Amino acid sequence: MIVTVTPNPSVDRTIFVDGLVRGSVIRAKRSLSEPSGKGVNVSLALQAHRHPTTAVLPLGGTMGAQLSEMLTATGMTFRPVPIQGSTRSNVSLTEPDGTVTKINEHGPALTPDEARALRDAALAASREAHCLAVCGSLPEGLDDAFYPELLGAARELGLRVAVDTSGVALQWAVKAGPDVIKPNREELAEATGSMPATVGEVVAAARLLRERGARTVLASLGPDGAVLVEDDLVVHGEAPVERPVSTVGAGDALLAGFLAAGGTGPEALAAGLLWAAASVQHPGTLFTATKADATVILHETLDPARRLTH
Repeated sequence: MIVTVTPNPSVDRTIFVDGLVRGSVIRAKRSLSEPSGKGVNVSLALQAHRHPTTAVLPLGGTMGAQLSEMLTATGMTFRPVPIQGSTRSNVSLTEPDGTVTKINEHGPALTPDEARALRDAALAASREAHCLAVCGSLPEGLDDAFYPELLGAARELGLRVAVDTSGVALQWAVKAGPDVIKPNREELAEATGSMPATVGEVVAAARLLRERGARTVLASLGPDGAVLVEDDLVVHGEAPVERPVSTVGAGDALLAGFLAAGGTGPEALAAGLLWAAASVQHPGTLFTATKADATVILHETLDPARRLTH
């Protein structure tokens, strides 16, 4: 089983529009609301592919109650940690070509007691798991040491640990020696100080993060696929989708598939890419398809000069 922890979950509303024109009145074609947050999305992808999972997350206020109802309706196992503040609500504006513009709220502040309760709930849920995935931003009340301390406690339980976060939280987590990190291109730039423009530069950034403590780096690159760097292995993989519907949650699906397939090696990378391809062929993070209309291409001989699409 894979346990996910999402310190700053949300109710996400996705609005589909023909295009974005600043300062104009834009008519929505349709909209949907879903449970979200990086760890929640990982668990939703795991459930869609029938892999056991439990999501741990703080919930509070009207949005927290709505998020709890949404998760209950999916049938997914989750452990809510009650908080005084209100769970946030985010908005995604999705254009016909799959381009997504996100507006994320800051989220509630957690008290010291709530922070301890979240940590304890994560470790309690993990006692029957083999992997813990800690995902997303840290709300106020959780300092940068929260992830490293949680990683250390999880390792004492014999768990593999994966981290998907950004900024200072990622830098602190890397020093704690996680088994897997999944940065995207922007997060690689934040962590290394340089925006990678080619596949070779992605590999160089990943190697730098491995030198700082991460064991495996799974770099998600959107339409350019993903690069896996671990020990003596470097692989670039792609699963092109001709007509993506929405990219929301695609990186989370990539991580979910990678972990479900063992969390190491080319086969796990291929599984993650297929799960990500399945995700982008649906309008949101709630989907039931277990197969993607896509073919995985693994490049064990990399083209370091290949420029990234975005």
